[in-house]
Amino acid sequence: MSIAVLTDSTSDMTPAMQEALGVTVVPLYVNFQNRVLKDNLEIKTDEVFAGIKAGAAMPSTSQPTPADFMVAYEKLLQTHEKVLSIHISSKLSGTVASASLAAKDFAGRVVTFDSEVSSGSQSMMCERAVRLLNAGTGLEEVLQVLERVRKVTNLRFSVGSLDFLKKNGRIGGAQALIGGLLNIKPILHLVGGKVEAAGRVRGSKAALEDVVSNLRALQAKHGRVRTAYIYTDKPEDVEPLRAAGREMGVEEFSVTQTGTVIASHVGPGTYGALSEPVDV
Repeated sequence: MSIAVLTDSTSDMTPAMQEALGVTVVPLYVNFQNRVLKDNLEIKTDEVFAGIKAGAAMPSTSQPTPADFMVAYEKLLQTHEKVLSIHISSKLSGTVASASLAAKDFAGRVVTFDSEVSSGSQSMMCERAVRLLNAGTGLEEVLQVLERVRKVTNLRFSVGSLDFLKKNGRIGGAQALIGGLLNIKPILHLVGGKVEAAGRVRGSKAALEDVVSNLRALQAKHGRVRTAYIYTDKPEDVEPLRAAGREMGVEEFSVTQTGTVIASHVGPGTYGALSEPVDV
């Protein structure tokens, strides 16, 4: 049975990765400077940061429409028997709900899956699904594997400043001001499909140590671990973390700049490690 894999742009899957895996990506939308633009296709992360620095208002984001998904499904079903549609956590976006609504029109030929993650973790799920399907694994078994994976996926990242969290209404202005004065770096992680605060540390060195320590603990618990490293604007931000991962023997899945949707919520100077056990 030929089964296509589809995801959305919050997977931060590069064009090269999309082509290598044969995964179709449906973009979310970024509403910025009075324009509605397709994430990663019509607007890039660096353009958003440059615009905000120049005085533009913060962007807002929105999920693809059911019609967007219907067009993608119809095309894939011309050459495949089924589509496995893997999406950003429903706690973070309405994307999977939009995809599921579109899937109803295809009489069971489209199966949607709430990854309960985003970014590089979403890409790793897609890669695992493609690899298993290509090896002849049945769709139901693939879904069972993905369900196990999402229970043990680990996301840990450091935010460059509190400014974007303030602008997004995550914290108050006074908190942001004090945090900036004290050089406080928020540490965020994933809990039940939702990004939550994992703590705050003072200074960039402590932030790096926190993310590395978390990666080390994950490896101690699960053995072989693979990681997708992400950054929002400066690739050098994530290099010390990558070096620590190599020293630990962590398998590097990818190093990717986040798309405009995710970057719009966390801001510049953000980097992190999205990890999962190799064997689940």
